[in-house]
Amino acid sequence: MPSPHDLPTCPKQGPTFQDGQRRVDYVLTYHIQKPQSFRRKTSHFGDYRILRSLRRSLSMMRGRDTPPPKEDPEVAAHKHRLDYHEDDKRFRQTEFEDNLREMGLELEKDEGNKIPGIGFLKIHAPWNVLCREAEFMKLKMPTKKVCDVVERINLFIRKATAPLHPKVEPNRAQNMLFYPLLSCQILYDEWASYSVFYKYQPIGLIRKYFGEKIGLYFAWLGVYTQMLIPAAIVGAIVFLYGCATVDNDIPSMEICDPRNNITMCPLCDRACSYWKLKTACGTARASHLFDNPATVFFSIFMALWAAMFMEHWKRRQMRLNYIWDLTGFEEEEVSLCPYTTACLLLYVCSYFSLDYVLITLFQEKKVKLTCTDRAPAYMTGLFTMLIMVGVTFAVVFGVILYRISIKAALHMSSNPTARTNIRATVKGTAAVINLVIIIIMDEVYGALARWLTLLEVPKTDKSFEERLIIKTFVLKFANAFSPIVYLAFFRGRMVGRPGDYVYVIGSYRMEECAHAGCLMELCIQLCITMLGKQLIQNNLFEIGIPKIKKLIRRRKSDMDSQQQEDYNMTLQRHEKDHFLGPFVGLSPEYMEMIIQFGMVTLFVASFPLAPLFALLNNIIEIRLDAKKFVTEVRRPIAARAKDIGIWYNLLRGLSKVAVIVNAFVISFTSDFIPRLVYQYMYSPDGSMHGFVNHTLSYFNVSDFQPGTAPLQPMHLGYEVQICRYKDYRETPWSNTPYDLSKEFWAILACRLAFVVVFQNVVMLMSDFVDWLIPDIPKDISLQIHKEKVLMVELFMKEEEGKKLLRDSHANQSPLQPRSRPASHTPSNC
Repeated sequence: MPSPHDLPTCPKQGPTFQDGQRRVDYVLTYHIQKPQSFRRKTSHFGDYRILRSLRRSLSMMRGRDTPPPKEDPEVAAHKHRLDYHEDDKRFRQTEFEDNLREMGLELEKDEGNKIPGIGFLKIHAPWNVLCREAEFMKLKMPTKKVCDVVERINLFIRKATAPLHPKVEPNRAQNMLFYPLLSCQILYDEWASYSVFYKYQPIGLIRKYFGEKIGLYFAWLGVYTQMLIPAAIVGAIVFLYGCATVDNDIPSMEICDPRNNITMCPLCDRACSYWKLKTACGTARASHLFDNPATVFFSIFMALWAAMFMEHWKRRQMRLNYIWDLTGFEEEEVSLCPYTTACLLLYVCSYFSLDYVLITLFQEKKVKLTCTDRAPAYMTGLFTMLIMVGVTFAVVFGVILYRISIKAALHMSSNPTARTNIRATVKGTAAVINLVIIIIMDEVYGALARWLTLLEVPKTDKSFEERLIIKTFVLKFANAFSPIVYLAFFRGRMVGRPGDYVYVIGSYRMEECAHAGCLMELCIQLCITMLGKQLIQNNLFEIGIPKIKKLIRRRKSDMDSQQQEDYNMTLQRHEKDHFLGPFVGLSPEYMEMIIQFGMVTLFVASFPLAPLFALLNNIIEIRLDAKKFVTEVRRPIAARAKDIGIWYNLLRGLSKVAVIVNAFVISFTSDFIPRLVYQYMYSPDGSMHGFVNHTLSYFNVSDFQPGTAPLQPMHLGYEVQICRYKDYRETPWSNTPYDLSKEFWAILACRLAFVVVFQNVVMLMSDFVDWLIPDIPKDISLQIHKEKVLMVELFMKEEEGKKLLRDSHANQSPLQPRSRPASHTPSNC
């Protein structure tokens, strides 16, 4: 580490002590005792010392015979508790300040500020203290890199991509810790600005200013966003392929052909009447955009993409671990500090009643609770989560009832416009309702998960964070994906058939899919949910809520805008930071990206444009989060971290589950397997001609159950004897009318076979990619090997020197005074 004299001359920046020389490295806030006059106005249990002294004086003047007035016991007890609490907090604060001074830190209090009831403790870490702690942490200096072929290639690539890198000079980056305001300005210009959306993030600067934990999050988000680029391009190509081939799709052409006079059975009881298949032409053509042979290829591509993304991140994480000196972090976990100044100040906050800083002094919270003591909390959490998941399913069922009832109501409407757009109205409004419910329940589930985790009293901060993440993930995942899972795998599966439909809650008939399948409705739900969560919950909330809070604070203030501006000009930097919002952790940021990753991978077979929407959102999300971290929230406590923790396991689990989910979507939700079976088993000429007729069964209208026949049977202008419905069943005139046909069982067998083959082949390919790509980059492994060789050579030289010294001492005469070896004082870092 260079000495202070080796640093380049730069102007003093940032707040200083009153002497104007010592820089403020850290600021802590704490509550100070309010003035007596103010406390009497705002509290019924103020300080009664003055009153007691006056009463004693009056009693002495009146004489010894007059008994003193008795104080209310409840008031006295409450007053005693308050005094004890204040004295204890003041004692612990004073004791801890003395301990900080013993460590070598320099303190300065600022209680005469312009914020009533708040005191600030300024802390300065001298250079010798920083060097001492750097030695304790065993911070490594970078070794000289060998200019080999790999390094030359990397240098060439960096020069070629220079316009994409942030404009950060090496000397400015080196002195970030010494001039934090300069570093904050660099981050604001080169990271938190929307005009640099096309550039890489200055991950090194982010790590130095916020710590490794936040640096790893933004590094992961950057890798994820970069990997979305090829996925978005391929997804757009698949969508364009569907657009280009929609006019040549034979099933869609048969549905839209007016010459095919196919009469379909009613979609609901009594209110709905018979309808022509050609009216579903628009839905059939739109379904082909997402349900075509290219989607199968895209599902395989996305499975391999997920595996490559995980491997790419492991390599990037390993590179950052080496650059940030985290390769031996497990052995150094006793020290919670990320670097230099913040290392000394990490544990300072535990004895203070803080408004915007909260740190746990030790990793282990000394809570002596056994498993038996925690059992009630575990059972409460388990049953509460099961109940809330049941509530999520109940909400989905409520939306199902809404769709059924609104469809029947629209069919009974006398408005021609309403009757012609029934499907679009029902799909769109139901998707919006699901979105609103998801956004509301997300907030409820987040608060509930934190409350349940607090009940369990975890032993460590890491355990608390992991349990909170698991609970929040389970609840929010079920909340976001329950409507999607219903549309993909349950809708249209248990509806029955004409004359024998399945009913719920009395007369509500289960929903059917459109003739082109439920894939289009699944796509609509995914699109609205994904865009709604990203635009409303993730972006507008992050932008709007802080602005609303600022507006409310200004409304409550007695000052006008000019007075408020003048008041802000008089505040110091740490006083302004006190009004910023608190840092709530990285879990919400990770959680929204994990849910997005699930939507990108789990049901990508039904929505190829999901990676494109995710890419556009993340480009904005990175800069939005950057601006929030730099300008909207208080600077968080820097923390060391070697990886992204449990989030990696969740990502890996989702990537594995995505293979299975997409296999079932392709097999059971789309018409991919029925088309293949028809083309190679039942088609007379090996083409798709006649596929639509093959998928439709016959129903005799005389077999309707009483009270379920259409109220207007002549709606089409003629009497209907036979209507068609989508299913594989025997004809009414067969020996086993309306039983499942042999085609149904053949298609079911092919669907199950496809799931097994697709799942095993794709997972085998993913494992091959995992094995093929090494976790550690080659240049990093070579550099680590070189460092080990240098350490061995240094050790051998030191041993040789000691051996020569011992030999020289042994050869000296006993009468000759031995020369004292030069003492090897440790370097001043």
